[in-house]
Amino acid sequence: MAEVVPERDLLMGADAIAGFLGVTRRQVYRLVYDEIIPSFKLGGTIAARRSSLSKWMEALEHRIQ
Repeated sequence: MAEVVPERDLLMGADAIAGFLGVTRRQVYRLVYDEIIPSFKLGGTIAARRSSLSKWMEALEHRIQ
């Protein structure tokens, strides 16, 4: 059975993702285009899950150490 994720986990749009990551909107588009961050499109709008982005950042931190 699929895990139910709260609606607050969903970030809709480059501005929301940028605010969460602390980067610019333009940087978000570059990260998405280069397939660097976990993201997807919902009706033509860039979207990402806070939980997926947090896991991605955590994985990057462990690579550095």
